[in-house]
Amino acid sequence: MRVLYLVTNFARWEGDPHSPWLVEQALQLRERGVESAVLAPSYKGLRDHEIYGIPVYRFRYFPSRWEDLTHLEGGPNKIKNPLYLPLILPYMFFGTLAVIRHCRRQRYDVLHVHWPLPQGVFGLAGQNISGARLVTSFHGAELLLTRRYPFLKPVLRYIVKRSDAVSANSSFTASLVRELADVEVKVIPYGSTIVARDVPPIAAGAEPYPEPLGPEPRDEGRDGERRILYVGRLIERKGLPYLIEAMDLLPPGLRVRLDIVGAGDQRPLLESLVKDKGLAERVFFRGRIPYGELAELYAGCDLFVLPAIVDSRGDTEGLGVVLVEVMGYKKPVIATNVGGIPDIVRHNETGILVEQRDPQALAQAIEAVLTDEKRARELGQAGFAYVKEYFSWPRIVDQVMALYSPEAEAVSL
Repeated sequence: MRVLYLVTNFARWEGDPHSPWLVEQALQLRERGVESAVLAPSYKGLRDHEIYGIPVYRFRYFPSRWEDLTHLEGGPNKIKNPLYLPLILPYMFFGTLAVIRHCRRQRYDVLHVHWPLPQGVFGLAGQNISGARLVTSFHGAELLLTRRYPFLKPVLRYIVKRSDAVSANSSFTASLVRELADVEVKVIPYGSTIVARDVPPIAAGAEPYPEPLGPEPRDEGRDGERRILYVGRLIERKGLPYLIEAMDLLPPGLRVRLDIVGAGDQRPLLESLVKDKGLAERVFFRGRIPYGELAELYAGCDLFVLPAIVDSRGDTEGLGVVLVEVMGYKKPVIATNVGGIPDIVRHNETGILVEQRDPQALAQAIEAVLTDEKRARELGQAGFAYVKEYFSWPRIVDQVMALYSPEAEAVSL
């Protein structure tokens, strides 16, 4: 079986943090005999290349300086800047030409569209040329665009209706798709791409969740200090100001360090908040870091917190795959009850859920976990067992293979 992925972004080099789960999915599918290729927009002049043996075809759409519309912060965030709006038409035009060219040169059994707005337009063009099965997978951001630009809703609805099968990354995202069009939507999450220290992040065919090494020993240098970790983009919907405020509300006798891993447009605001709260010796910004270093932070933390919110544009977490990654290390997690997060964090079972925008509730939950090692260990064990069963790559790949089968139709409800 030959599959062409139509995506808004894809890894630019091996180990690139852009959508590593999508790379892993393609590698896992290769173990099942699926031959995958990728059609993605260029990034600053990047041309065709390979990632772990996967052919990646890049279409150019603007002078290289501006070819970052769908990378780094993502298209929905980029087009808030009106300077990016002129890129949309050439992006659509050259992307459509590229998929038509590829579908004429090569036979594909399946066109798998991720982020159906705008990539669904490319999928329809390829479907008309090749007759291939069209599968569309939603991740949340494309649905946000229809809220900001209602005239796009009929376009997305048409794409969904023309699809042979439809999936979403969480129950939350699936509910939004069903509101848009009355079709069957399969919920297929992502799996982890980082599972243990010294295990490569991309390892097709590897055991998805080997027994983790657990936290690092508490050496004298830590002096009883507890470590909280956040990993993700530094953007509004991640809710990081509320986590920083929660750090300021923790009791003085609780020695806590917060490591913030990632980059984004809110970093100056967050750094200013840390300074104003006098937390410079407790909150550390690590920026983007290599996978190996990130795996060590996962293994060495005592608690992971994802304080996501519904932001000013109505955007929120489609799933929260970073939670799956850290739970693979048997770490307790605290997150907010928004978007697709409850698919992963079941309150008081696989982690703790608090309401969004509530630093006091966050602080109370953090204190409760960090002062009760037995409870923290129980949450970590339960979370590990849950993601091992429901977010394992064999299970996910079985579901994706079912989407590719002609028997899996997008049936109207």
